[in-house]
Amino acid sequence: MGDLLLVRHGETEWSRSGRHTGSTDVPLTDQGRDEARRLAPLIRSHRVAAAFVSPLRRARETARLTGLPDALVDSDLREWDYGGYEGVTTAEIQQNRPGWFLFADGVAPGPPDHPGETPEQVGERADRILARADAAFTGTEGAVVLIAHGHLLRVLTARRLGLPARHGALFQLATGALCRLGTEHGRPVVAGWNIRPRE
Repeated sequence: MGDLLLVRHGETEWSRSGRHTGSTDVPLTDQGRDEARRLAPLIRSHRVAAAFVSPLRRARETARLTGLPDALVDSDLREWDYGGYEGVTTAEIQQNRPGWFLFADGVAPGPPDHPGETPEQVGERADRILARADAAFTGTEGAVVLIAHGHLLRVLTARRLGLPARHGALFQLATGALCRLGTEHGRPVVAGWNIRPRE
């Protein structure tokens, strides 16, 4: 088990306004592109054994701008399916569901093509990604880079640490940030979180 480098895509208009952005394929803002470019030296400072990216445009553009244009697209890296809460902010949801919290309460059902996911379903996807990342370490040295989305990467972190998916709530993750999951005495640990280069 080597290091996992987690990269959240750069800022989008929807992330800036707090709208839940699952399947809606919004582009990066100019600020988001700058965030991605500034991560390139941090990624180059690691030997990369493999890189995987979400199929969504904001993640693929981030991968390209960070110097990983050949990252393998992995559909399990897509963001949480927010179902009926796609494009809606937490404040708007809480007007009808006071105290609503994504990691505990899940989402409202959506249309057939995006019905929504429970935290556990996102955790199952995270487990599949982690299995593929571990397979990529076999016989190679270096880190595996995963370029994806905030809530998915938070759940993935919880699962890597042996926690239930809902404990992804403990790991706030900024846009255009890099995180490192490593090991200590053979056990998974958070080795760096929300790393951003100096301006």
